[in-house]
Amino acid sequence: MPITYCTTKEITAHALSTVFKMSGIKRPADDLDRLRSMIENADLVFSAWDGDKLVGIARSITDFSYCCYLSDLAVHKDYQKEGIGKKLVQLVQEHIGDEVALILLSAPPAMEYYPKIGFSKIENGFIIPRKK
Repeated sequence: MPITYCTTKEITAHALSTVFKMSGIKRPADDLDRLRSMIENADLVFSAWDGDKLVGIARSITDFSYCCYLSDLAVHKDYQKEGIGKKLVQLVQEHIGDEVALILLSAPPAMEYYPKIGFSKIENGFIIPRKK
């Protein structure tokens, strides 16, 4: 079955939890209330589906005019290396347009992935990390 992409299909906290757990991304996958809030409060969410199964997500916070923070890019391990992550990023870029910078923080294992799909590495960032 071909992968379909959309912004309108409902994503449950349980489905998001499964994708996070099966993608290798470090997120609070067992805190379903927090996941629900993450979905509800995102400004832009593109999802990838194999039929009714959520297999990928790109979740962003943005003002749609200057910057967009790609807070989650996760693809289920059974679907990785099929171009799904790249396609999700492409859809985000098309939606936000050329005037908006797309920014993300990468986990160490993914540092070599992002340049392959068009990101440039930056060194001039700072963070106050979450406490839980």
